[in-house]
Parts: sequence; structure tokens; C-alpha cells
Amino acid sequence: MHRWSQLFIPTLREAPADAEVASHKLLLRAGYVRQLGAGIYSYLFLGNRSINKIVAIIREEMDRIGQEFLLPALNPREVWEASGRWTGMGDNMFRLKDRKGAELCLAMTHEEVMTDIARKELRSYKQLPQIWYQIQTKFRDEPRPKSGLLRVRQFIMKDAYSFDIDEAGLDASYNKHDATYRRIFSRCGLQFVSVDADSGAMGGSASQEFMVYTDAGEDLIASSASGYAANLEKATSVLAPVEDLAPTGDGQPELVPTPGMASIADVTAFFGIQASQDIKCVAFMGISASSDSPLRPVVAFLRGDHQVNETKLMAIAGVSELRPMMAEELEQHIGGPAGFLGPVGISEVMTQGSLNGLKSGKELAKVKGIFREDSTEVLKTIVVMDSGLEGRKNLVAGANKLDYHLRNVTPGRDFTPTLTADIRSVLEGEGCPVDGSPLRLGKAVEIGHIFKLGYKYTKSMGASVLNRDGKEVTPIMGSYGIGVERILTAAIESSAAANGGEAYALHPAIAPFEVVVTITNVGDAALLAAGEKVAAELDAAGVDVLLDDRDERAGVKFKDADLVGIPYRINIGRGVAEGKVEFVDRLQGKNQDVLLGEVTNTVTTEISTTLRAMLPTAI
Repeated sequence: MHRWSQLFIPTLREAPADAEVASHKLLLRAGYVRQLGAGIYSYLFLGNRSINKIVAIIREEMDRIGQEFLLPALNPREVWEASGRWTGMGDNMFRLKDRKGAELCLAMTHEEVMTDIARKELRSYKQLPQIWYQIQTKFRDEPRPKSGLLRVRQFIMKDAYSFDIDEAGLDASYNKHDATYRRIFSRCGLQFVSVDADSGAMGGSASQEFMVYTDAGEDLIASSASGYAANLEKATSVLAPVEDLAPTGDGQPELVPTPGMASIADVTAFFGIQASQDIKCVAFMGISASSDSPLRPVVAFLRGDHQVNETKLMAIAGVSELRPMMAEELEQHIGGPAGFLGPVGISEVMTQGSLNGLKSGKELAKVKGIFREDSTEVLKTIVVMDSGLEGRKNLVAGANKLDYHLRNVTPGRDFTPTLTADIRSVLEGEGCPVDGSPLRLGKAVEIGHIFKLGYKYTKSMGASVLNRDGKEVTPIMGSYGIGVERILTAAIESSAAANGGEAYALHPAIAPFEVVVTITNVGDAALLAAGEKVAAELDAAGVDVLLDDRDERAGVKFKDADLVGIPYRINIGRGVAEGKVEFVDRLQGKNQDVLLGEVTNTVTTEISTTLRAMLPTAI
């Protein structure tokens, strides 16, 4: 049993002015954390207790399917170079040199280290499958740390890695993690949704995120009544039909003076058309870590009322970063000025080597027209047309000439893109790809992510085993992550949203304490004795109890108890004279009087019911 009077719980009446989202404000006010620097936090007594409880749940569930390791946070450059990610991680990775000049980094993730172990130790299919995991501090040189524990530079992560002999084995490992994650998040009391997601810098094929809806989230989720859900970086939709313009003149592209009309709003007003009848051009320089020529022109064309989804475009173009083209680059690669760019006449062909690093293998085969079948030439500028322009005709587009536009532009006739793909962000109300029902967009926080990595790391780092036939084969990998602090943050955000943002109640499985026994007046010997007795009995019954024995006013104690997120409170007050105390269930928002002799049974029953209620019915 812990006594509040003996603990360090530095609660604040007001949140610091620079605290933005609810969880950030409440974590500071409740004394869970204190900020040391930008994106760097110290976990105090209450915060550390909650983190440890979350870690215990993760460890218990992961031990059912895998083995726990502990890997070094400090990694030599060589192991990251072996996978090709030393350069690819860019400025996001913390880098340093030792006294001898050897380059090292603080690991953001541990695919390389796990694969290094696998390539040195695994020799036969008989040693597979393997699932290895760790719970460890990670580092990321976050350019804009904010929102408390949501965007930080040092964080705790559970990362797991699977090694299998074939794709069927990877499917089994992936499904084990899917089921395990659902148990973990359910046991933590979270209402979550799993969504299709982009694999990003991790690579691989299938990717699924586990998200909690909250206004503090930095991700947008598209979902519908059909059950479809996907991160905006991955979401697709069905577009409603739009009317094409009637041709003018001979129906061929017609040059029209449009002096000073560089915006879509100006152009649509001048021509008297809708933005959906205009072709928008968005031009980038793509940066590819694996390319000898790091800058690659990537030009996207889409409807004027649509926005480029840069994540989709990067995946298509095989680049890791995009930046807008400068004026001189627009002239060089497109031949026109900003505001008047269009698809007609873009030069495409140049010498071998300009597209090194573009998607290869099966994925490259899907990209029609990237390589000329009858020559060694490759394309200079990657021209990607959004699939929303397929089948359209008589559109308006920039003429690649200052103060001029073209009308009667028809894709396929007047220009041929390098490829056509879905490169736009879906919009609220567009049709669900499953059943056509309207899509809804909502903010969410990512709490977990699972990937089918494939052979990205085992192949690049030379890991191999002998199969049943004695043939050397490459194991296939999966990667699975959970953000420990994000579980706590998401839980606080969800509860705070239901309590006006001023208070929260954590699920008993992750709250620093399950119950607080509040003695309203420690100067009253009868109340003090009753509080001590109730707390001792709860402690003996295995309840994680905090006794508030401070010499403070009852109102201060009640506010503090609510502020620190403890889900149940026993108020020891005037009812003791009648043999009663008040039981406050903050999760359900209800109060009731309970006989002193029934407190322990009431509390343990309520906690047990709450814990069972959050477990999934089927795995």
C-alpha cells in the first residue's frame, strides 16, 4: 500500500502555456512527466508505474509467441550500410563518432541488428520459424517535436521480427502478431481500429496499422460503413462521374491566352469550368538514397480539385523524399513556368542510369513504359497521371508557356504519361472501394504497426539457410512495432475527450493505481482509522491501492484523484458513522454508497469485470 503523503506527485493547477493537446497538458499537470528538452521527457513516479504496467502486458502477450532479446541502442555504421539504410534514413537518425573516428548511430529500429544475428546464427530450415522481440529505448531526430509524448526524440518501443522459410510461414507469423496486438490493446482498455497502411522506410508488402481515433492524432483514417478502413496514405475511393467539356474548334489542343491566371481558381473562372475539368500539375525533385544520381524529376498530373498524396507518389516513383521543383528546374524538366505547367510536350528520354533505384522486380514490371523494350534508354522525367484522369477528354491544362493554357487536352491522345496510378488523397464523402458507401475521414493516433518485410533485409545482408532439399534459400521477414508511450497517450486522449479535456480515467490495467482511498479529513480519528482499514483490506486482496492520507481539504484531494487518472475512488467521509463509504466509478461515471464490510468485494468485482470486458472474444 502506498501513502500519498510519502510520494512525489507534483500536480499542477494549470498546464504550461506551450502544452498543446489534452494528453500533453494532463501528463504534465498530473505529475506523470516533466520535460527535459525538445522531445525529451523524464517519467516520474506515476508515469513510470503506468509505463511499467503497459510493458508488462506487452511482455506477457509477446512471450506467448516469441522470445525476448535486448539489443544495443548504439549501432556501428557498417550494419546499416549493409541494408542500404545508412543514407536512406537521412536526418532522422542520430549519428555520432567515437574517439577513433568510427561512425555510429542511435538506432531508430533494429531490423539490421536482428538480421545480423540471423545471418550469423541461423543455418537450417529446422531452426525456423523464429520470432524475436525486445522492449527498448529508440531515438529519432524528430524535426518538430510536439504534442507531448506523441512526437518525441526518445521513446520506448516494442519491436519484434520474424524469420520464416517461406511466404506461408510469414503469413502465420503475421497473423500471430495481429491476434497478439489485438489482445494487448484490448487489455490496455483501448478502442482501436486496424487499417491498411503504407510500409514507408521499412519496406515490404502488406502493412497494417492499429489506430485510436482522437483529435490529437496526426494521421487521417478513411473508413466507411462497410468496415473498410485505411490510412490516408493508402486509402482509395470510387469517384463519382464528372461531365467532360464539349470540344471547341477542331477538337485538338487549342492555345488560349490567360494573362496572369496562374491559380486554378483564376483558370476555372476564366474558362467557366469546374476544377474537375482542369488538369493540375505538381512537380517535384525526388531523392533516392539508392541512386547514383540522387535527384530525379517526378511530375504528377491530376484533377484540379484533387491533392497529390506524396506517400503514394514516392512509392510509385521509387524515391524516399520529394521537394518542390525550383523555377530553373521547372524550365529544365518541363519547359514551362509555375502556374502554366501542363502535360503536352514534356520530354522523356535520356541516357541509361537516370532511373537507378526505381522500383524493381515484380513491382517494376507493373510500371508500364518505364523502360523502352527496344532500347537501353530510360526516362528522364517520371510523368505520373492520376487514375482519376483516365478516360477524360477536352480538359484544360497549362501550355508550358507563360500566360497561356490549352483546352481540348485529352489524356492518351495528346500526352502519354510514364504510368497511370492512384496518387491522390481521398476526400470525405467519396465512394468506399468495397461497397460505394460514403467515406468518412477522422484523425487518429498510431499505436502499433505490423509489416510483411519480405526479403528486403535478409537478401541485402546475405542471410541464408538450407531448405529441406539442402538448397540455400533466403529467409523471409516480418517486422512488428508498438509505441509504448503512445498507448498511454491514446488512452488519456480518449478519456479526456469524454471528460471535457480537463480530466481522465485510465483503465485499471494501466492506471498507476487501481483505487485511491480518500480520507476527507485526516484530523478525524474515526475517518482516519476507517481509511487505513479499507486500504489495508484492499491491499491484502491484491488491489493496487493508493491511500490519500494528506492533510488537505477534501476538494483538493478529489481534484487530484481525478487529475492523476485513477479509475476508482473510495471516499471516506461522514457516512462512516453509518458504516458506509462512497464508491466512485470514474469509468462509468457513477457513485454509490457501499457498506464498509463490502468495500473489498465491490471493488475487486468491479475491477475483475472491467478487465474481462476488454478482452477480445475470439483470437
